[in-house]
Amino acid sequence: MRTYLVGGAVRDALLGLPAGERDWVVVGSSPDEMLASGYRQVGASFPVFLHPETGEEYALARTEKKQGHGYHGFAVDFHPGVSLEEDLQRRDLTINAMARDMDGRLVDPYGGQADLQNKVLRHVSGAFVEDPLRVLRVARFAARFAHLGFKVHPETMTLMGDITLSGEVEHLAAERTWREIERALATPAPSVFVEVLRECGALQVLLPEVEALFGVPQPKKYHPEIDTGAHLLMALDIAAGLHQGSVGVVFAVLLHDLGKGITRKSEWPSHIGHEKAGVPLVDAVCARLRAPNAMHDLARKVCLDHLNCHRIMESRPQTVLRLLERLDVFRQPDVLPGFIAACEADYRGRGGRQDSAYPQGEFLQRAYQASATVLARDLGLEGLSGPEVGKRLHEARTEAIAGLPKS
Repeated sequence: MRTYLVGGAVRDALLGLPAGERDWVVVGSSPDEMLASGYRQVGASFPVFLHPETGEEYALARTEKKQGHGYHGFAVDFHPGVSLEEDLQRRDLTINAMARDMDGRLVDPYGGQADLQNKVLRHVSGAFVEDPLRVLRVARFAARFAHLGFKVHPETMTLMGDITLSGEVEHLAAERTWREIERALATPAPSVFVEVLRECGALQVLLPEVEALFGVPQPKKYHPEIDTGAHLLMALDIAAGLHQGSVGVVFAVLLHDLGKGITRKSEWPSHIGHEKAGVPLVDAVCARLRAPNAMHDLARKVCLDHLNCHRIMESRPQTVLRLLERLDVFRQPDVLPGFIAACEADYRGRGGRQDSAYPQGEFLQRAYQASATVLARDLGLEGLSGPEVGKRLHEARTEAIAGLPKS
C-alpha cells in the first residue's frame, strides 16, 4: 500500500499558489484493506475513502474505459495491480497528472512540470476525448490561469473540437455543466472561459444564446467596440473584479444582453426593447442549466432593468422608486449590491470606459436607504384601507428620494 498526493495540490504548489484541498491516490490496496485501516468509504461509482483523522479523500488507483454516454458510461477498474502511472494517465491535463510520494519526490510521467514552465494546457493522452466534461474543465483552467499566461495547446483544442462535433457535450448532465460554469465564472478572467468554448464550438452547444451575441453590432456612440460579444467579454472581466468574483453577479452579466441576439438585422445597430426581449432567454438558460433560484432572479432583474439603472440620474423620483420596487429590495435588500455591480460592469465594459466612475450605483443605493427609512407605521395612517396605506407610503418614499442631491 503506497500513498501519493496528486492533482491540484501538486500543481498549485509548483506554481507557488496557496494550498487548497488535498487529494490522495492509494496504490496496491483494496476496499477491504482501506476499511480495516479505519477509512470511511463514500464513493459509489468507485471507492473513495475519507481519512479517519484528516477527513481528506483517498481514492484507490484506477483505470477507466469508455463504454457509453454520460458520466456513468465508464468501466472502472481499481484492482490492487493498477499502477500510479496508469491512474495518472486517465487524467485530463498533464499539469494535473503529477504526484508526490510520501517523501516529497515528484512523480511526473507525462511532462506536467515542463508544461507548467511553458504555460501550456495539454491533454495527457488520447483518452482525453472520452469525457466531454473536459471541454469545460480545460476552458475553466484557461480562465483560472490566464493571468499567468497559460494557453490551450493546439492539439488539445483540436480534440475539444472533436468532442463537440461528436455530440458528446450534449449528453452532459445539467448539474455537471453548471458546476463547471459556476467555477469558471469565479475566476479572474471569465471572458477566457467563453472564448475557449467559442473556439472549440462548444459555446454554440451549451449557450447558443450567448454565442448569438458575437458579430451583432451596437451603436458606436455608446459602444466603441461595436460587437456585442466583445462588449460581453469586457463586462465579464470587470464584473469578476468588481464584486470579488461573485458568481451571481458575473452570471447576470453573462446573460444581461441576450435580447440583442434576437434583434432583427433590419434594426441593427439599434436594439430597442432588448431588455424585455431577453428575459425569456434568461429563463430558458437558467432552466436548462438548473441555475440556483437566487442567481436566476438576479439575472432576470439585471436583464430587464440595467438600462434603467444607467439612466437613474436623469429619472424622476417616482421612476427611481418604481425601479426599487421591481427589484423587491424592500423585502430583499441583499439584491441591490449585486444588481448595482452587474450594471456597473455593463456600463464600464466598453471601449474607453473601463475606468469610468459609476455614480448611478451610489445614487441608487442612497435612494434605497432614504426610502427604506420611511415606514407605514410612522405615517399616522391608522384607519386607512390597505390600498390607501400603500398609496401614502409610496408618496412619502417618493418625497424622500426627491430630496436627495444627485451628486
